Amino acid sequence: MIEAKGIHKSYGKLHVLKGVDVTVQSGEIVSIVGASGAGKSTLLHILGTLDNADKGEIKIKNTLLKSLNNKQLAQFRNKNIGFVFQFHHLLPEFTALENVCIPGFIAGKNETDVKKRAQELLNKLSLQERLQHKPSELSGGEQQRVAVARALINDPSMILADEPSGNLDTNNARDLHSLFFKLREEGKHTFIIVTHNEELANMADRKLEMKDGMIV
Repeated sequence: MIEAKGIHKSYGKLHVLKGVDVTVQSGEIVSIVGASGAGKSTLLHILGTLDNADKGEIKIKNTLLKSLNNKQLAQFRNKNIGFVFQFHHLLPEFTALENVCIPGFIAGKNETDVKKRAQELLNKLSLQERLQHKPSELSGGEQQRVAVARALINDPSMILADEPSGNLDTNNARDLHSLFFKLREEGKHTFIIVTHNEELANMADRKLEMKDGMIV
């Protein structure tokens, strides 16, 4: 699913990634752990095409990312990659249903089909009573499940999660972790999860530890 070689990234004089190599198989759940500042989130953002490496190359589904222009890259990201962040990044003025629909609308899909798919996902995540609620009317766990539904709306090959349970209490965190594995079994999605949660990290098929910009 992903093959990254020799990934370097600096911000000014700060050398964050120092030649990272990583391969992730289709359908695999990989956790990335390490101290704050080790480069975990930077690597995740580069693998997710949200940021560019200074050196190195990345292939996703045998597509060499640096061969794509900005428009092609945005289309590739929208189709193939779903994101779940610690702080949800739901748009406050839209309902749960509308938030989930947005990536589908960006992809130019039929509005009726997108709304139907969004409703199915929210029902699946036990949010059928919350379709018309705005984020401020939802609990933290509910907001994160809306974010998961949004990540799934275009049926991406892989989900990238950055501290997805960092803002959740223990029970909601465990529910979210179980959900990831259930989704993998049902949809064969590939997951890469940056986390400080040892329980989640140890549940993964493989745990990668980062230290000082390298996988150790």
